[in-house]
Amino acid sequence: MQVLILGGYGTFGGRLARLLADEAQLTLIIAGRSAAKATAFAAALAASARIVPLAFDRDGDVEPQLRAAAPDIVVDASGPFQAYGADPYRVVEACIALGLDYLDLADGSDFVAGIARFDAAARERGVFALSGASTCPVLTAAAVRRLARPGDVLETIAAGIAPSPYAGLGLNVVRAIASYAGKRVALRRDGRAAFGHALIDSTCFTIAPPGALPLDRIRFALVDVPDLCVLPALWPSLESVWFGAGAVPAMLHRGLSALAWLVRLRLLPSLTPLAKLFHFAMNRLRWGEHRGGMFVSVSGRDSGGAGFARSWHMVAEGDDGPFIPSMAAAAILRHLIAGKRPRSGARAAVYELELGDYEAQFASRRIASGLRDDMAALKSALLFQRILGSAFDRLPEAVRTLHSRVPQRWEGMAAVERGSSIVARLLAALFGFPRAAEAVPIAVDIGQHDGTEHWRRSFGGRDFSSHLSAGRGRWERLIVERFGPFAFGIALVLDGSTLRYVVRRWSVCGVPLPSAWAPGGVTREFDDAGRFGFDVEIRHRIIGLIVRYKGWLAPAATPGGATP
Repeated sequence: MQVLILGGYGTFGGRLARLLADEAQLTLIIAGRSAAKATAFAAALAASARIVPLAFDRDGDVEPQLRAAAPDIVVDASGPFQAYGADPYRVVEACIALGLDYLDLADGSDFVAGIARFDAAARERGVFALSGASTCPVLTAAAVRRLARPGDVLETIAAGIAPSPYAGLGLNVVRAIASYAGKRVALRRDGRAAFGHALIDSTCFTIAPPGALPLDRIRFALVDVPDLCVLPALWPSLESVWFGAGAVPAMLHRGLSALAWLVRLRLLPSLTPLAKLFHFAMNRLRWGEHRGGMFVSVSGRDSGGAGFARSWHMVAEGDDGPFIPSMAAAAILRHLIAGKRPRSGARAAVYELELGDYEAQFASRRIASGLRDDMAALKSALLFQRILGSAFDRLPEAVRTLHSRVPQRWEGMAAVERGSSIVARLLAALFGFPRAAEAVPIAVDIGQHDGTEHWRRSFGGRDFSSHLSAGRGRWERLIVERFGPFAFGIALVLDGSTLRYVVRRWSVCGVPLPSAWAPGGVTREFDDAGRFGFDVEIRHRIIGLIVRYKGWLAPAATPGGATP
């Protein structure tokens, strides 16, 4: 099968080619305006597929070029689709006229919605023309279908994507965003057609797949994507639909929003002339974690009339995230190789894939995803279950049991190691950490009051306590552990059968401090021959080890309860 990829050496086309490079049954025609760039990309691509570079001008006379290339399917990955001019569907029309299948990665809502006008012509020719075969709206729609249950009445959908600051945004993506920044975007709100303002209307959300390391809380600003017009057609009961992008670093994102206000106030006609400047800034002024993510949240009424709120979360590590926008097209093409052909006609590609098609591709990469029942979490009295969500049920039995009820008392043995520096000894004394010992009896009393758990640990009669609660705002999806004036925001990460504690935030007397200055160390809970095993290490990159205690616990013969 010969696949012609327009923009094949570009940001999304290049990643699509890399995703399909292991398919020996394919010939990938890497096409673009520059023959030299196409040739260089093809030469650098290690592939089982046959790779052919080709000079192709999609703004020229398309039909003769397609006839000469003789592909079986054309994938348009060039863009920006918002700027295709007075004849945006010239490639679509040429493909249908020649009897070629067509697929694109369009992110423009008008372009994706408009392809339906070619449905009859495509069906007559026995070909398919699928638009928007990318994260928006294919992955969004697949996530909504997973979140919705039989009999549910969906009322709201909100979604957002947060690329890593190191993802490397293409110029065409930036041009597309700049073209509509500050302008009105059609959406559905409060049960009727309405408008928002791109890059100005915003919300905040914390992406946290159950049991995975969450992203920091991110501000998402409204963007013009096909989801805003496609999803209401799929779920007519919807009262509101919203989609945002959360760029990092936040400073650049807020700067872009501020410039969008100039367009809204009609002080500037458009930000398009600044697209190259934005592209330069976004790809050079970047810092923070090399991680990205996406969320989709829904709410409504179930078959019994009760309200529900559920969300799907996805976090991608490093360079794996930038491949996600090209995964829909890759999955559809792999289905074609396997003999699973989309039905003929022209339409948005929202029915072609399910979430499982994405999860199969996530499995080979550092991409974590999962669902949360947000309504159930609000009602749960168990702190760790609220934070871990569905990952709570995957904990080892002993660990799950310890976090499953209050009040209770656990007893066991521990070994304690203390730091030797003067500062480490002072800090250990300040917090009341236990003295060094090769073996010391330990008792842990856990109580609860107003949703806060109170932990009192006794090492051979020497006590120290802390208070644990669910984080809010910037600390959302974290356990907040407080020792007097010190507060630590801790992520709960399920690593195989081990529960790890990862410090993400901290403050003193309510004043946030840089995370780089926070104490760290390896802290984990696990199964120890049927008992609750623990290994708690507190150290600082400058001070060194402060304290480490490890050992085991089992339920006390006569359960007790901690007091505040």
